[in-house]
Amino acid sequence: MTLEERLWKTFNKALGQYQLIDEDDKILVGLSGGKDSLCLLDFLARRSHILKPRFSVVALHVRMENVHYETDTNYLQDFCDERGVPLHIITTSFTTSPEGSASVQKPPCFLCSWQRRKQLFNLAQELGFTKIALGHHQDDIIHTALMNLTFQGHFATMPAKLRMKKMPLTIIRPLCLCHEADIQAYADANHYEKQVKQCPYEDTTNRTSATMLFAHMELLNPEARYSIWHALENANKLTEY
Repeated sequence: MTLEERLWKTFNKALGQYQLIDEDDKILVGLSGGKDSLCLLDFLARRSHILKPRFSVVALHVRMENVHYETDTNYLQDFCDERGVPLHIITTSFTTSPEGSASVQKPPCFLCSWQRRKQLFNLAQELGFTKIALGHHQDDIIHTALMNLTFQGHFATMPAKLRMKKMPLTIIRPLCLCHEADIQAYADANHYEKQVKQCPYEDTTNRTSATMLFAHMELLNPEARYSIWHALENANKLTEY
């Protein structure tokens, strides 16, 4: 089995196992421009041409004015056009708590992520989408579980499927069973373009520490990812309604 066949099979397994897509879904994909969201859009666009279930795919790319990294929106537009997926591009920004404010200051990564998610939710509700698809893979989900366990004191993670309580939307993560190394190899083989300049905050987060921790766990036990994944499934942390 080729890498592409293995990824495609794993992607479709997740769709079925976690019941991520329903008939007549309108899916909004958060397209950051990284390898994961490009792969997600690629696979969802391909899957939408299969007869059942029928669903539509639209992408949203959010540009953050006050974070100094760059994405090539012309490349993203071409990528979407080649796959018949409409693309929305929104430019926004975030502000940190002013110095001396009584409110707790949040790290830039949290504020940036929150603002991007806000734009996704706003557009999804405005245009009547039923699902928001995010490009988190299995490594991301495990890293989040380790972060929460280590820094927050509870065992939880990003679920493969999350039905929102305050709005008629469901968040799905169709790459949830895919390994990051496979996605990276697929992106390289298909010549996905990288961002022009990386985010200046990406190497200074707790997620970086959790990534290093997980790498060490896999050295101790090559089956560690499956042990953690089964623990999350047994704790019913991968689907929330």
